[in-house]
Amino acid sequence: MLLTITNTKLPATDLGYLLHKNPERVQSFELSFGKAHVFYPEATAERCTAALLLDVDPVGLVRRKRGAAGDSGALEQYVNDRPYVASSFMSVAMARVFASAMAGTSKGRPELVDQALPLSAKIAVLPCRGGEELLHRLFAPLGYQLRVSHHELDPRFPEWGESSYYDVELSREIPLKLMLSHLYVLIPVLDSAKHYWIGQDEVEKLLKRGEGWLPGHPERELIVNRYLRYRRKLTTEALARLVADEEPEPDEEQEKKTEQEEAIEKPIRLNDMRLESVVQALKETQAARVLDLGCGEGKLLKELLKEKQFKEVVGMDVSHRSLEIASERLHLDTMPAKQKERIRIFQGSLMYRDQRLGGFDAAAVVEVIEHLDPPRLAAFERVLFEHAKPGAVVITTPNADYNVRFATLPAGQFRHKDHRFEWTRAQFREWAEGVASRWGYKAEFRPVGVEDAEVGAPTQMGVFRR
Repeated sequence: MLLTITNTKLPATDLGYLLHKNPERVQSFELSFGKAHVFYPEATAERCTAALLLDVDPVGLVRRKRGAAGDSGALEQYVNDRPYVASSFMSVAMARVFASAMAGTSKGRPELVDQALPLSAKIAVLPCRGGEELLHRLFAPLGYQLRVSHHELDPRFPEWGESSYYDVELSREIPLKLMLSHLYVLIPVLDSAKHYWIGQDEVEKLLKRGEGWLPGHPERELIVNRYLRYRRKLTTEALARLVADEEPEPDEEQEKKTEQEEAIEKPIRLNDMRLESVVQALKETQAARVLDLGCGEGKLLKELLKEKQFKEVVGMDVSHRSLEIASERLHLDTMPAKQKERIRIFQGSLMYRDQRLGGFDAAAVVEVIEHLDPPRLAAFERVLFEHAKPGAVVITTPNADYNVRFATLPAGQFRHKDHRFEWTRAQFREWAEGVASRWGYKAEFRPVGVEDAEVGAPTQMGVFRR
């Protein structure tokens, strides 16, 4: 089984410093199931490729009783795909051979450990119980571009059907340690088999290697279940701990950060103009039932209720405290019964499918997406555009180009300390057009606020229509 990793950032041979493996040497390592070899098929300043080759001893596996459970004399234990496919053996070898790289240590190039590099990983003969679709479901939310080649089982015997083996190439600008963590977890998930006992220590390994990306992955339940071989006690614990990791910040701290953002934007009345623009965009869609995702303290909900066109107005937010404030702002406790029939608010997450979100004419997502890291953003995209599928979606987000015009905002800083990103107009357009193409929408772009001739408007809006 073979894994190669290629770096193209000059000087590309810095890959050797990150892997702690000299490109000029071939190194071999004894493992309980065979040998691992590390070598460099190419090592130039422009392009450097490191290869991890495993030589698995299938006979030795059986003799050491490390193979599959069953009759030790069964032919299947001696004749199988384990020596030739990427599986949990590869993950074990990576943890042993690339331990320092996965830990994020490099004496020679410490400044590169957390730096996103133009990397590509090729996995030869990867078993995928779930087909090519599953490959995309697992790797695309992590930002990878995939190239997949399917192996025929045997072209001479088409009646045998398709094989479950693929050659896969993953490309992305990403820190090496993060790519290695992704591969360590997802290779055995795709194979859906492990060659060793699954116990409590595997929960700890999964949480350690999944830190920072697994909690927000849209397929985290599938990943956890397959990685832990559907051991209910272990999967329940792992999922509970992952959910605990994504609990929202204490409301007091979040309110403080929001106040800081409002102070930056207040001199140009940006929030008022943003709400006016969103209401107008929603009215233009001819929607009667509208949804405010991430409704916060209910400012947009209050404006929507003023418009008779909207027969039903629903708000959802992850924060109980924000919903309490929204309830007070809307005076739900004293609202006339007829008016109260039009409004509903509830707690929920943008990360998970929710039947309550279906059937709406339009949805608004105001200043929300910039709070989501890439895996959560991918999950949000599927929740809203694939599953909820409203007729129209209005999304606003800060225009990073405009930040230089805020006198009180230090250069290079975001408007809100909880923002995971702030996109330029080009970046937002690229993301929005990709979303529209994937889910059958058309995207239109509008400025929000007074436009500057050089940097555009302070907020950017995308209006998606099916």
